Amino acid sequence: MKLIKVTIMALLGLAATTTFGETAQEAAVKKLIEPRLGDRAKVESVTKTPYAGLYEVHADGDILYTDEKAKYLFVGRILDTTTFQDYTRERVDAINKIKFSDLPLELALKKVKGNGKRVIAVFEDPNCGYCKRFRQTLQEMDNVTVYTFMYNILSDDSIVKSKNVWCAADRSKAWDDWMLNGKAAAAAPANCTTPHEKVLALGHKLKISGTPTIFFTDGSRIPGAIDAKGLESKLAAVKG
Repeated sequence: MKLIKVTIMALLGLAATTTFGETAQEAAVKKLIEPRLGDRAKVESVTKTPYAGLYEVHADGDILYTDEKAKYLFVGRILDTTTFQDYTRERVDAINKIKFSDLPLELALKKVKGNGKRVIAVFEDPNCGYCKRFRQTLQEMDNVTVYTFMYNILSDDSIVKSKNVWCAADRSKAWDDWMLNGKAAAAAPANCTTPHEKVLALGHKLKISGTPTIFFTDGSRIPGAIDAKGLESKLAAVKG
């Protein structure tokens, strides 16, 4: 009799869980919340959190929170008031991690400084002021390899500028000449082709909404410019 009860309980446990480990309640919340976020919203997952009875909603690369009836939506960060641990930031970082080795580096400009042992990839737009600031930061760095994806999202002029750089004899130098010194590359031959469309598609796939966006070999990313001290600290942490 005891064995039958255990078996029944096990079956009930399985029934309450979806194929992918999502509980019935989480599936119900997902079904309720997705249409309430708008027609274009895509909810990747819903997970019950251990705090305040909230459900974590992973949608479009971001984290939101709702209640079990999906009546209320909480936009913001969950912090531990004793340790100030940012649970939301940790989850966003985790779900947005990539496999660095999967990046199509042949679509990027390559620059090696010193021994080049520390490697980053950065998505930049030629008309991005923060990207130019980050280029100044990279000038202070040594022993680093930088792969630059020209991610033209700010204007049509960005596409033209990037094409001129891509078609230059020394692409990396042409990029630095423009980003650091405002010296534009010579006009590209009409028959020169660029990876613009492929890089744009890659950026959309990786949910990159702004430039610069920096990727590290552990798959983590930093959106926005970072100073030399912060970059050195991050590279040290990745290495460790």
